[in-house]
Amino acid sequence: MTFDQKPVMLKVAEKTEHNPYFATLFFNCPIDFHPGQFIMLWIPGIDEKPYTISFHTPARFGITIEAKGIFSRRAVALSPGDLVGIRGPFGNGFDIISSPHVAVVAGGCGMAPLAPLVERLNPNLFFIHGARTKQFILYPDRFKAKRHFTTDDGSLGQKGFVTDLLENEMKHRTEKSLPSFDMVYACGPEIMMHAVFTLCETHGIACQVSLERYMRCGFGVCGACVCSDRVVCTDGPVFTSEQLEKMADFNRTALLKSGRAVPLDDYVTWRCQ
Repeated sequence: MTFDQKPVMLKVAEKTEHNPYFATLFFNCPIDFHPGQFIMLWIPGIDEKPYTISFHTPARFGITIEAKGIFSRRAVALSPGDLVGIRGPFGNGFDIISSPHVAVVAGGCGMAPLAPLVERLNPNLFFIHGARTKQFILYPDRFKAKRHFTTDDGSLGQKGFVTDLLENEMKHRTEKSLPSFDMVYACGPEIMMHAVFTLCETHGIACQVSLERYMRCGFGVCGACVCSDRVVCTDGPVFTSEQLEKMADFNRTALLKSGRAVPLDDYVTWRCQ
């Protein structure tokens, strides 16, 4: 089932609070979905925002939300039985390959769009998840695949960046004449994804990343989410190495709600308000 331009009102069936910052809302409704796609969530009288689908079964789906702005704080405060509007799913998801020589790199809440992907990949993948602290790690016991953790404060796993682990693994495979990665999937802060993309370019490895931009419509009409000559909601949100090479705005600029282009740091600050 898909819900395109007109929101379909659904009841929140269940809410799981992962920690003081993250919650997942579940809806008992089938939805046609490919990992990496997103829906538009409408809270009547508040606003409408895009969220990735982080849980998916034939009869149920869920969206994970970080409480960081006015809308998201209202969303995580919803309770079972509350009605919201859903449109979607929209966009292009990840191209899933069956190879065991795959890496997944998640930064913070970038774990949410990657989670359904991980569950469809070979469980022998190289899986990295980084966050500010142990408390910000999503779904700690969800996956069959082994996860390597990094945290900014060293409270879980290695202290440092996800790209440190990725680069070390790439070097290790080269030195030991082991198979290189056939694909690297990434989602997280854009500066992190750009660093992953750069590493992959250096080592001649294909990658796919999921970008975030401000979205109004979800289906390519308003133009609010453009990145260079790409419309993120329809051309993405998942982009390949070949596409990223031609996107000069990647890790540089984004559009505010007004349509004004600003440096990416200013955009991130605005999105968190």
